[in-house]
Amino acid sequence: MTDNPNGEITLLYGDSGITTISFYHPAQNSLPSALLEALADKIDQAGTNAQTRVIILKSGGDRTFCAGASFDELLQIKDKGAGAAFFSGFARVINAIRKSPKIVIGRVQGKAVGGGVGLAAAADYCLATEAAAIKLSELAIGIGPFVISPAVTRKIGLPAFSQLTIRATDFQSAQWAREKGLYNEVYADIMELDVALDVLAEKLASYHPDALSGLKQILWEGTENWDDLLAERAAISGELVLSEFTQQALHDFMDKK
Repeated sequence: MTDNPNGEITLLYGDSGITTISFYHPAQNSLPSALLEALADKIDQAGTNAQTRVIILKSGGDRTFCAGASFDELLQIKDKGAGAAFFSGFARVINAIRKSPKIVIGRVQGKAVGGGVGLAAAADYCLATEAAAIKLSELAIGIGPFVISPAVTRKIGLPAFSQLTIRATDFQSAQWAREKGLYNEVYADIMELDVALDVLAEKLASYHPDALSGLKQILWEGTENWDDLLAERAAISGELVLSEFTQQALHDFMDKK
């Protein structure tokens, strides 16, 4: 992790076949379009590397896992095309995880908001800390979690997704997220999380790679239309972000910071 104001994506190949991809942005690990593009590229790169047996997806720092979309960039969107292009960044990351032949383990050390919940949902298996509360705040600013909703609903089901979306200003606890299926395991703190993560990743990396690849295909059965589906959802969000309601809500939020 550095002090780069634009954030960064790092990719590290481990000797035992464990590849770690980490994203960081000083604004609570929010994701502007450049980072989303780079993140998808790194996931693609790791997945096609013969050295990789399993991928760990994590973020920098010891607090927020991911605050979702960059509000600064959302305020710069001036037309439907630019809006669709921005939200397509989240679609591309989710689809990169979906299409990767390697199992992706999510490490969620802190709060996940909006697109951050989408990243956790897209992971094939997800470990978190007690501090990793979740929130889908999109409705409160005039847009919906349309791009990430297929990934989130696939993990937690429609009733839980409805609660998370309609209670847009409320955080749900990490234990709630575990009970609903978003998180597979929850630990007291980052130290315990990382110990468990290391053990799991080492174990997975020791398994037959063809068996892991076959499992990956089974986990994502029925999602073959997501390239088109998520692009359509990105266009909806890209149009809504231009509305007067959303622009005012974004300005109000930024004024409170």
